[in-house]
Amino acid sequence: MLAAMSASPLTPRSPGDACARSSGDACPGALRLHRADDGALARIRIPGGVLTPHQARALGKAAERLGDGELHLTSRGNVQLRGLAPGCGAELAGLLRGAGLLPSERHERVRNVVASPLSGLDRVGAADVGPWLAELDRLLCGSDRATQLSGRFLFALDDGRGDVDALGADLTLIGLGAGAALRVGSADTVFRLPASEGPRALLAASEVFLDAAGVSGAWRVEDLPGDTRDALPDEVVTRLSRAGITTSPGRLPRPLEARSPAPGPVRGGRREAALSVGVPLGRLDPAQWQLLSGAGEMRLTPWRGVVVTGVAPDGADALAGALAEAGLITGPGSPWAGVGACVGQPGCAKSLADVRAQARAAVGPPGRLPVYWSGCERRCGHPRGEWIDVVATPDGHRISHVRGDRAERPVTVRDDPAALAAAVAGARGAGR
Repeated sequence: MLAAMSASPLTPRSPGDACARSSGDACPGALRLHRADDGALARIRIPGGVLTPHQARALGKAAERLGDGELHLTSRGNVQLRGLAPGCGAELAGLLRGAGLLPSERHERVRNVVASPLSGLDRVGAADVGPWLAELDRLLCGSDRATQLSGRFLFALDDGRGDVDALGADLTLIGLGAGAALRVGSADTVFRLPASEGPRALLAASEVFLDAAGVSGAWRVEDLPGDTRDALPDEVVTRLSRAGITTSPGRLPRPLEARSPAPGPVRGGRREAALSVGVPLGRLDPAQWQLLSGAGEMRLTPWRGVVVTGVAPDGADALAGALAEAGLITGPGSPWAGVGACVGQPGCAKSLADVRAQARAAVGPPGRLPVYWSGCERRCGHPRGEWIDVVATPDGHRISHVRGDRAERPVTVRDDPAALAAAVAGARGAGR
């Protein structure tokens, strides 16, 4: 049964928020474990989502030895380990440190950097963000001030194609061919600067944010009081000028839709092949992880997928077949394309439903719009742009068509699996 509701703002959280506000920044990390209903949880920051085969194997070993064996991808290209024993922290830290995944214990929760996952692999982007990524992480880990950033503050490195620029980062560096542009928050005004100065400009801008956040205690740019937030870009320009970084203003509206890499081979003319792989519900079992980690370097994407690089051209088809056989998405037409969900029950005490099981039961033909299932109003990890929002409520499931920060045409579906699947399929296919 459907019950219509009026359109309303999307509340209470903005898309992409990783943690709910409380009396302190309680976002979990590799060293600060979070107690969940299915055991302790660790969130390992992986700047740009880039993992060497050695690092990927170490994560797989940690998941099997200390947790539930599965690796859970996040909407920031990070990895969560679940089902951990409360006393495993020292052993986990040792495994991560040995693999180079914990370069600084003081900075491990602030290494929040998303990057265009196809950068340098095809001919679409205007810049290869790899050098930016390495330099920004080095600067962050070497900065005492950066330790004051919250576990929610997000940097984005966009190669010019607009994919991670659309994710709503606090500070975004965008490739513009010979140069780069810095975006502060969601402002349409960007500041052009030499590409080589990009990482240094990001670190300086984050320090300006910390100065502005001092009184309000804001964790992200969007949390600043309006007047302070509006003044932030000019303050950043002033600080950059003092640091000898020349900027010039320009207008570049932030893209509204963050497009994930299409599953399948990545075309770009390199000798090595690359393969974009979708991961249903962002959840990888040990066998799937072993296949991926043994195939080449991995780039975890903010859309809970993986791009495998360095694949021998004569082995790409065989790899795609093996991954598809293992339940992953390696080509178009998968019913799982665009389907996401939070962890839900039984892993989260706040969830009102096992939304992952419900998402599996409702999977049907691919829809025009992505869909995200949430076990409660927090909507942890949900996407940005235009999508179908399915939220468990005490009365059933509320289904809304989200555009930006507005939920349009909400309806409530009572607890009937067939009716729920039909309503979600209809909402995803609207406008076909």
